[in-house]
Amino acid sequence: MGRRAQISRTAVLEAALAVADEHGLAAVTMAAVAERLGVTPMALYRHVGGKDDLLDGLVEALLTEVPPPAAGLPWQERLQHQATALRSTAARHPSVFPLLLQRPAATEHARRVRDGVQAALRAAGLDDEQAARAERLISTAVLGFATSEAAGRFDHHPQDVRDADFACLLTTLGATVRMWTVLSGGGDDRTPGGQAAAETLQRLLDQPVTQPARRQEHREEGRADAELGGQR
Repeated sequence: MGRRAQISRTAVLEAALAVADEHGLAAVTMAAVAERLGVTPMALYRHVGGKDDLLDGLVEALLTEVPPPAAGLPWQERLQHQATALRSTAARHPSVFPLLLQRPAATEHARRVRDGVQAALRAAGLDDEQAARAERLISTAVLGFATSEAAGRFDHHPQDVRDADFACLLTTLGATVRMWTVLSGGGDDRTPGGQAAAETLQRLLDQPVTQPARRQEHREEGRADAELGGQR
């Protein structure tokens, strides 16, 4: 009688990721992962609680595939490291990467990645509540770009254009964080340029959103003029 295959949680998640890469996220089932490992589905329950736990583990595997940045780095470099890591992970796992837009960081290791981003934002000068909100917004922007690129949405653009777009996104997000810290009184950018940028952002945030309505009025006026002209 042969020995049972020895498996671990890491092996289970690696097998699930391989199934997703080869056959798509919908193919990730307890049975498919067990078959890949050469065990029965029941053997997986020692390491994952079920399908939802397996998917949470995939989120963890994607988020932790690249080692985190050193905690002593400047906050900008830490955020850039994490964003670049996510983009490279999306390129390696395009079929499963959209899962990061569907499920939160639920496992301990996945939350550490999220917490690391929030720590970098606190180092920038945001308080706990602001850092949590900024992390949600920044992560959504970076994940959206990475998912779109991996899915082929930008394939009609050459690689250097996509790289420049991503760099522009990171620059914009970094500038937004700096202005946010100044507006909240927690930042250290007290230069005239930094203050002016913060005041500009504040004016934009305070401005009523009325432009779309005016554009609609102009369109309606244009159609009316065209109709009158046709009747002459």
